[in-house]
Amino acid sequence: MSNHIQNDFDKSITEKSKTAKWINDRLPIIGALENTLFKHPYPKNLSYWWNFGSLAGIALVVQILSGLFLAMHYVPNAKLAFDSVEHIMRDVNYGWLIRYIHAVGASMFFVALYAHITRGLYYGSYKSPREILWWLGIIIFLATMGTAFMGYVLPWGQMSFWGATVITNLFSAIPVIGESIVNWLWGGYSVDNPTLNRFFVIHFLLPFVIVGLVLLHLLALGTAGSNNPSGVEIKTKKDSISFHPYFTIKDMVGFVAFFLVFGYFLFFYPNALGHPDNYIPANPLVTPAHIVPEWYFLPFYAILRAVPDKLGGVLMMFGAIIMLFFLPYLDKSKVKSGAYRPLFQKFFYLFIANFVFLGYLGQSPADGWYVTASRIATLYYYAYFLIILPLLPKFEKTLPLPESIDEHYKKSHDKH
Repeated sequence: MSNHIQNDFDKSITEKSKTAKWINDRLPIIGALENTLFKHPYPKNLSYWWNFGSLAGIALVVQILSGLFLAMHYVPNAKLAFDSVEHIMRDVNYGWLIRYIHAVGASMFFVALYAHITRGLYYGSYKSPREILWWLGIIIFLATMGTAFMGYVLPWGQMSFWGATVITNLFSAIPVIGESIVNWLWGGYSVDNPTLNRFFVIHFLLPFVIVGLVLLHLLALGTAGSNNPSGVEIKTKKDSISFHPYFTIKDMVGFVAFFLVFGYFLFFYPNALGHPDNYIPANPLVTPAHIVPEWYFLPFYAILRAVPDKLGGVLMMFGAIIMLFFLPYLDKSKVKSGAYRPLFQKFFYLFIANFVFLGYLGQSPADGWYVTASRIATLYYYAYFLIILPLLPKFEKTLPLPESIDEHYKKSHDKH
């Protein structure tokens, strides 16, 4: 009886169902899904840190759906944009909920992205054979930052208007072509109605570009395979399990935790991560006392302000992200996982603390000790990538690696 059940389980969906076979012969989506869920091997020791990739995917879906409903009522006009947002909040049925889902969802999306990148940095997910997988992830991160910035401008409040003015003006630091780029971005000689129209169109289209990049990211993941806490590649069947039901259940646990936090901010503190000045209509004649971007841009904003030269600050800010593309070649260690690199762990935790500190400095006034602290924190940020990671393997003594993923899995479970 048990053998009969096992044999039935081993049969593919297309073998069990004629309808499924008919569809799959013409559009092989069922076979691809079945291969991903049941046949493709996944490391058996994946921890909850690997949930953040799927959480980012869910957050992206939430943003696209809520954004589509908002776009039905939003008016991309400098004289009407602010009022249209107020109309959504006050007059549209559950408009307040849709708008807050979109606003809080942006923050939750970045929480998932930052956690996903942090896991990759610690466990060496950027190393061979996953370089292209890593690069695609950084491109997704850049596209998401661009989408978020343009979305922040759309409410056309005081912080939206002046944030757009300050950030777009940064391009004027580029020699020769800088002013032309700024005028092209503005659609004129100041941030005005053409700017808002352009930003709205790009903000609407970019999420669909991100979906395409995510599909490429998943294709690269399916080709290179998933990294794991041990950093050891799959060698035998004992090292791997199927995605379903093991990781689908694990992802569901992550989804519940994610949406509990999401719901907490959504229903109790929807404006906690925003800025009160954005509830004041944009006024080109009144400059806010302290212009700050959204929290997820603050570390890079602190790096920008740490450099006294405008062009230097712009280069350092963008360089802080571009440098991540070179990470597979900057980290010279042959050991992937930070779990087996005790000395690396100390520098890594200091790097994370430093990044959070940069976020604090980004929302602080640009004077006094804040400027000095920003320069020191920026120096460590760059030193971590350009000096520490390349030179560290010459000095550190790594712990012995497990022979297989199965061995790592058993040891980790014996501890618990």
